[in-house]
Amino acid sequence: MYQLYYFPNNASLAPHFLLHHLQCDYELMLVDRKNNGQKSAEYLKLNPAGRIPTLLDDGRAIFESAAICIHLCEQHPEAGLMPALGDPKRAEFFQWLSYLNNTLQADLLVRHYPQRHTTDEAAIPSVVAAQDKRIGDALGIIDEQLSKHQYLLGDTLSACDYFLFMLCRWALPCAQSPRDFPHLLQHLKALGESQTVMAVCEKEGVDPALFA
Repeated sequence: MYQLYYFPNNASLAPHFLLHHLQCDYELMLVDRKNNGQKSAEYLKLNPAGRIPTLLDDGRAIFESAAICIHLCEQHPEAGLMPALGDPKRAEFFQWLSYLNNTLQADLLVRHYPQRHTTDEAAIPSVVAAQDKRIGDALGIIDEQLSKHQYLLGDTLSACDYFLFMLCRWALPCAQSPRDFPHLLQHLKALGESQTVMAVCEKEGVDPALFA
C-alpha cells in the first residue's frame, strides 16, 4: 500500500489524482501544515526538505511532486499516463512536466510567497506584478498547445494534465488567470468534470468546479 503525506490543495494534489486514476491501494496521511507539521522532526526523517508531498512506497520515501508522479506512472505503465520507453511522445512528456514544474510552479511559488524573495517589504508588490506577467506568459504557451490538441501530449490524457490542473488552481488569483485563456479553460472544465478529479477533490474538501 502507498501512503501519501498530503495537505488539501497542496503539491500533493497531482499525485493524489494519479493514485485515484490508477486505482491504487493507498492511505492518505494528513500533514498539519497550518502548524508546520512538515517541519516536525518525524516528518523531516521522511522528507529532509520539509515540504509536502511525500510518498511512501513499501517503506521507501519519495519526495517532490513531479518525481512522485513519474514514479507512479512507471510503477503502473499499463495505465498509459506516461509514454513508454521508445515512444516519441516520451520526450514531450518530460518536456511538459519539466515546464510545469520548473517554470509555472516555480513562478507561482514566488508569486504566492514574495516575502521569501526580497528583503525589502516595499518591493513585494513589484515582485507579485512581475510574477503575474511571467505566469501569464507561461499560461499563454500552454493555451497555444491546447489550441491544437485535446491534452498536453495530444489526444491522450497524461500525468501532465493532472499536474496542470493542480497548478491552475493556484493561478486563479493572478492578473491573468487560467480563465482568461479559452483553450486552457476548456481543458480545465473537461478535466474538472472527470470522475478522478471530482472524487479526489471531494476527499480533500476542495471545489472541483472552479473552472465550470
